[in-house]
Amino acid sequence: MYKTILVPHAGTSAGDEALKHAIYAAKDSSKLIILHIVEAIQCPPSFALSSSEREGLLKSIEDANEEMRKDMEQKMEKYAQQCKEKGIDTKVKVEIGDAAEIILDVVEKEKVDLIVMSKRRKLKGIKKLLSLGSVSRKVVENVTCPVTLIDIENIG
Repeated sequence: MYKTILVPHAGTSAGDEALKHAIYAAKDSSKLIILHIVEAIQCPPSFALSSSEREGLLKSIEDANEEMRKDMEQKMEKYAQQCKEKGIDTKVKVEIGDAAEIILDVVEKEKVDLIVMSKRRKLKGIKKLLSLGSVSRKVVENVTCPVTLIDIENIG
């Protein structure tokens, strides 16, 4: 039924749960995309640094961001291998940047027709029922494909 399923995975148990649901939804002809977004380390104010010190700082931050990206790519490849062993065509994408923007970009470029992702809720009571995290909210409000949100509060 679904040709391309996107699983934004943060490398957490909630992401593992979302992946389980996506595997269940995937059929023989489905392609699964496991997406991890590294939130980039931001550069602190550097107005008091010399030009060479600023360049060094920026290079160090860039190197650290790339190192995190490579580490998560290896971790996500292990998840992809598990999917491939179940006969599911799977690919991994690891990007650096704003999670919601990258998810929306991948949905458009890859022609995703189902998103399975975990969500975080921090409120109690009736407000909890009406709230979504900022990434979940932005994704749900800006896509036309179905989105399955896995509630991490109910994970064992």
